[in-house]
Amino acid sequence: MRLHRNLVYTTIDALNAIFNEGEYADKVVARSLKKDKRWGSSDRKFVAETIYEIVRWKRLYAEIAEVKEPFDRDNLWRMFSVWAVLRGYPIPDWRQLEGTPERKIKGRFDELSKVRALKESIPDWMDELGVKELGEKVWATEIAAQNQPARVILRVNTLKTTREALRAILMDLNIETETLKNQPDALVLKERANVFLTDAFKQGFFEVQDANSQLVAAFLDVKPGMRVVDTCAGAGGKTLHIASLMENKGQLIAMDLYESKLKQLKIRAKRDGAFNIEYRIIDSTKIIKKLHEKADRVLIDAPCSGLGVLKRNPDAKWKLKPEFIDNIRKVQSEVLESYSKIVKPGGKLVYATCSILPSENQEQIARFLTTDIGKQFKFIKDQKILASESGFDGFYMALLERKENSEQKEKRVQKEIE
Repeated sequence: MRLHRNLVYTTIDALNAIFNEGEYADKVVARSLKKDKRWGSSDRKFVAETIYEIVRWKRLYAEIAEVKEPFDRDNLWRMFSVWAVLRGYPIPDWRQLEGTPERKIKGRFDELSKVRALKESIPDWMDELGVKELGEKVWATEIAAQNQPARVILRVNTLKTTREALRAILMDLNIETETLKNQPDALVLKERANVFLTDAFKQGFFEVQDANSQLVAAFLDVKPGMRVVDTCAGAGGKTLHIASLMENKGQLIAMDLYESKLKQLKIRAKRDGAFNIEYRIIDSTKIIKKLHEKADRVLIDAPCSGLGVLKRNPDAKWKLKPEFIDNIRKVQSEVLESYSKIVKPGGKLVYATCSILPSENQEQIARFLTTDIGKQFKFIKDQKILASESGFDGFYMALLERKENSEQKEKRVQKEIE
């Protein structure tokens, strides 16, 4: 087990882009992995995992290394040396790593790990918010779980294949998978692999989607032939799942504020063979008003803090600010009130976030139900999912049904019979 100079230099360059130039870790990692075509899978694995590890533990490693932001290259090398010592790598005699104080690093790790915000490497404000909303015990367990690397989960595209067939295809490529109880479309990779290079992916046999994210579309209770609206579709992970559950029958309207995201969705939908999707950019209130009381099902996958998905987006810990969370709660209230009007009487709505904070979840639903439009809905059920309990991402989803009078109900039942 030894360090290779070209791999470590790539890692340092990547950390500089993430910490000092504000780039997103996933984009930087993807770019870094293309740097040298001669690298084997173990080389790429080292680069990707080391970048994510140092991003994940930035605060702790900086404290141990006694460096402060903005980090110059010497600072980044000192943080890297902390990572190497704590991971048990022999320190090579490179100029940048001269005089690495191995004993001091281990001692400071033991000392600093007594403070949770340092041990779990999070900003103080985030630690305080977590305790306030979830309580000391739940938060301590949850943030520890959020610091575990995310596993790779596939969602089988049932428009094109079956879970058993896909498992067999991947097994032939020496990619072993496990099934998940009560999740018929999910496959968990036993070991990380670049599944995007496989023909199975290029043919649209699967998407990469967290196990708990896959629960959202099922929660919406869609049926083939319905009119369904995904109001915050983004690049469309959940949209594509809904399309498969609808068996390409009916109308699925994917909406988003950003045309660029819908363009990504179009590419994915073509690959997946999902052709019942219509795309609409929300560039005015008219787009929403035209759909008032028209949809059988509406998904509001609301913008949120993302505090349920830190294990796969560790750089969010450093990009998030308290004022963003305050603002996003207002946005959540607004989209709930606005987009809920799309649901027709007797139809259903799912409000979902990838946050674990009650203020973005249960409290938003409770507040919504007191509004003029919210009083037209009844609460059916919700599901609160913590990473510490499930092993996957943290999520929240609430199912509401729009009330209908006896005449409306009679018409709906008659139409369903027809």
